[in-house]
Amino acid sequence: MTALTLLDYASVLIFALTGALVASRAQLDLVGFAFMACLTAVGGGTVRDLLLDRHPIFWVGQPDYILIAVAASVLVFFTAHLVESRYNWLVWLDSFALSVAVAAGTGAALTLDQSGVIVVLMGVTTGCLGGLMRDVVCNEVPLVLKQGELYVSCAFTGALTAVLAARLGAEPAFSLALCALVCWALRAGSLMFGWQLPVYKSRPPRN
Repeated sequence: MTALTLLDYASVLIFALTGALVASRAQLDLVGFAFMACLTAVGGGTVRDLLLDRHPIFWVGQPDYILIAVAASVLVFFTAHLVESRYNWLVWLDSFALSVAVAAGTGAALTLDQSGVIVVLMGVTTGCLGGLMRDVVCNEVPLVLKQGELYVSCAFTGALTAVLAARLGAEPAFSLALCALVCWALRAGSLMFGWQLPVYKSRPPRN
């Protein structure tokens, strides 16, 4: 099993848990849990593979990704009521999922010898789109767009770090590990310490 495959498995599992947690907040049934877990788990990776023209799409070639997501949804369905603050669990699990998925998407593009711009975009796409689909479908405020928190910028910086490390001759495994670490550190800092980028503030029109 390659490092990229392990990253895909890890991102599928953790993102599936977040999808099921959102389903619990929406009070869906077990089928709804499974749907949300699968959508979140494979959404970003599916778009990545379609854009990179990778055949078959990763979960079509290995359906056990879907089985892992469904198993995660069943686990959360029967245990979510034991968690005191499901939202806190959601945002922290999502931070780990984001970091792993960005590394997976970045690594997939690197193995295809894509340009640096495409590699970074594939990392951001893989990391952000699954969670965005999850939140939009369940009518939640998307974490990716939540004001006052770093999210897409974390994915961008992590993917860019991997590209720069690879250009400097670092081993692929080290580049991807650095990608995940930088991405998670920024996201965790935003959650814990309020790190953020300046936001647009409207001003009255000038006469």
